[in-house]
Amino acid sequence: MCARHSPPKIWNVEFPICHRRPDRSFFFRGRQFPVCARCTGIALGFFTLPLFAFKIWSIGLGWALLLHLPTYLDGMSQATGRRESNNWLRLATGFLCGLGQMAIVAIVGDFIAEKFNLANLFH
Repeated sequence: MCARHSPPKIWNVEFPICHRRPDRSFFFRGRQFPVCARCTGIALGFFTLPLFAFKIWSIGLGWALLLHLPTYLDGMSQATGRRESNNWLRLATGFLCGLGQMAIVAIVGDFIAEKFNLANLFH
């Protein structure tokens, strides 16, 4: 295959923490996403960081931790054979998990900024 028609680099990247199973992944134009549906949701949740970082939206630590629960319950109920999830549910619960992670990142960032008096760093 010539370089002009080679697949985008992202498709060739290995993601060691994602199983990338075709039955648990989305496809676009016949090509499998580089990560599974749940990891896609988590990655999309990461895009919410600016909402927390710029104080457009904030939630407490308890809520941020609770946002991980749907992903855990969906994954564990599937792993134990109690039920089979679907890609849209994996995407949604993954998004909530990613959102919760970004809320925690912002909470920790705020704590560090306060602890080391970094609030006026850019003024």
